[in-house]
Amino acid sequence: MAASLESLRKVRDGGPPMATLTAYDYPTARLLDEAGVDLILVGDSLGMVVLGYEDTTHVTLAEMRHHTRAARRGVKRAILVGDLPYKTYETPKQAVDSANQLMEDGADAIKLEGGREIEAQVRALIADGIPVIGHLGMLPQSILEEGRYKKKGKSEDEAARLLDDARLLDQLGVKAMVLESMFKRVAREITAAVSVPTIGIGAGNGCDGQILVTHDLIGAFPWFCPPFAIPKVYVAESISQAVHAYVDEVRANHD
Repeated sequence: MAASLESLRKVRDGGPPMATLTAYDYPTARLLDEAGVDLILVGDSLGMVVLGYEDTTHVTLAEMRHHTRAARRGVKRAILVGDLPYKTYETPKQAVDSANQLMEDGADAIKLEGGREIEAQVRALIADGIPVIGHLGMLPQSILEEGRYKKKGKSEDEAARLLDDARLLDQLGVKAMVLESMFKRVAREITAAVSVPTIGIGAGNGCDGQILVTHDLIGAFPWFCPPFAIPKVYVAESISQAVHAYVDEVRANHD
């Protein structure tokens, strides 16, 4: 294990907020690790920004295992978390079997989406000794059921359900939880109500840390960038310029 998961507690004990990013390959994971990122997620977002799927529901466990192994080779210090992909944790037994495979590939913990509806799965994972990161709010794997990506917690009922789910995950023993695309007030309320770190993405700055898809941070996927992500650089533009220059050079120097 690269870093102790207990180091997550430092955030709740007055330590600095967690800076978290995604990685799906060796060089990216190594660069993030060497730059001081606290937690690296091998997210099923790779389905969209690496594999070209329309959403994350097409990602397979075999693909997640492949990319987890690649990222593991580049990480020496940060906590490495692997995503359980769509339809790989429908029962407690399946959840444990799937998670153990990612753990074998080098994940320090696994992440899965949902609250009370996956209580049995979370209980089984933790009972098996598998560290769990929760994920509440907008759940990308639910896109087929919901039809669109939607910010969560607008109504009082929805906010109350999110808070209830967060408290449950906390009681079950998750190590941290991602709060995605929810109203800031709800994310702040959840952060104040639970004992474990919260990691926000499109949920305001009231969480204990933040996570972004690295492609969004560096402008490497120009065809779509979520509104809450502001690229620090534009890698895709630089690549395009370099390739155009190379093509022109090759053609100009041809005998």
